[in-house]
Amino acid sequence: MTGAPERIRVLDFTTTIAGPHCTRLFADLGAEVVKIEAPEGDMMRTRPPLRNRASTSFGQLNAGKKSIVLDLKTPPAVEAVRRFVATADVVVENFRPGVMRRFGLDYEALAPIKPGLSMSRVKVKNWIRTGCEIAHQFRLPPRLG
Repeated sequence: MTGAPERIRVLDFTTTIAGPHCTRLFADLGAEVVKIEAPEGDMMRTRPPLRNRASTSFGQLNAGKKSIVLDLKTPPAVEAVRRFVATADVVVENFRPGVMRRFGLDYEALAPIKPGLSMSRVKVKNWIRTGCEIAHQFRLPPRLG
């Protein structure tokens, strides 16, 4: 190897714990991670423990990320995401099934904008019954695979 890989850009549509933890790892490894939040913000922003009225959990899960507020229920926000996707390598989301499709931001809509785009859905299932079982599908961009 002759040097570090070129910088990877990750669009982060995740909330709560599992998704932000996943994208935090990308940031820790040197990726540029852009967290896209709804106007009301990630629910973890207000979760204890708090220090100076800010959630330390939110800070830990989202350290090293950039952030932008977009209301994905509006056409201008969806268009802004499409412009971001043109410069992204990876999209990570953890909405309920079908939400990205309703926004017009599912893989089928975004892949033509950026050939080679990787998209992942992080989901924690059966937390109470079976513990944290993370299910995901992920495909790396060709230059990383």
